[in-house]
Amino acid sequence: MVNLIVCGVCGKMGRRIATLALQSDQFKLIGATEKNPDCIGKDVGTVLGIAPINVKVSEKLSDCIDQGDCVIDFTNCKATLENVRCACENKKSIVIGTTGCDAESIEQIKKLSVMCPVVMAPNMSLGVNILFEIVKETAKYLGSDFDVEIVEMHHRAKKDAPSGTALKLGQKVAEGLGISFEQNARFSRVGEAPRAKNEIGIMALRGGDVVGEHTVIFAGDAERIEITHKASSRDVFAKGALKAASWVVGKLPGFYDMNDVLGIKSK
Repeated sequence: MVNLIVCGVCGKMGRRIATLALQSDQFKLIGATEKNPDCIGKDVGTVLGIAPINVKVSEKLSDCIDQGDCVIDFTNCKATLENVRCACENKKSIVIGTTGCDAESIEQIKKLSVMCPVVMAPNMSLGVNILFEIVKETAKYLGSDFDVEIVEMHHRAKKDAPSGTALKLGQKVAEGLGISFEQNARFSRVGEAPRAKNEIGIMALRGGDVVGEHTVIFAGDAERIEITHKASSRDVFAKGALKAASWVVGKLPGFYDMNDVLGIKSK
């Protein structure tokens, strides 16, 4: 039984993670945090629309960290950094699903992970993490004769664009081709914009209530390969986060990703 704390429990992902944790016999939800003042102090069960569970929503992770084994954080980058510091200072495990963090913030998280085990991934679904490896291998075998475009679509309220998953897909394509992602990524085309050699195009679409869709297009002469992943429910991400939480408890301090959790050995 893992004593779990969910950060951002009033958000869309936080609600699903907390709900699924309460339905599981592997977790005991002992704490939750939220920055929304309308949620702070309320019983988590009331927030989730179920019977009270005698766990109050806290404003800060430090208010409930003592009894926890693992923290799951799907908040924002600033809050995530604070929560990682708190978890590591208290020698607790933490799973991070927050996206939109810049390179400097990720580097800070990696440095903190010398004190506690941290799992961080732009997408925690099983299908997407397998997709990362498929895309890398496809790029490797097709080579630079095929043009690569990545198209992602999410709901209208998503804050970061392109998605962390789309960026990771681009990085995997670059790994497969043996090139630099940073030097070859292209995020928009306006006016005259012919493709450059080894260009990796990324397009972000926003609208409606789309949970998450990602397509990687390998376009060659007279043929095209399209590899698509569609998520129809946030539960795929919540279940992945809970799987990561179950896995990471008891691990040595370090910076892990979903490949470690799923036992995927990248070639």
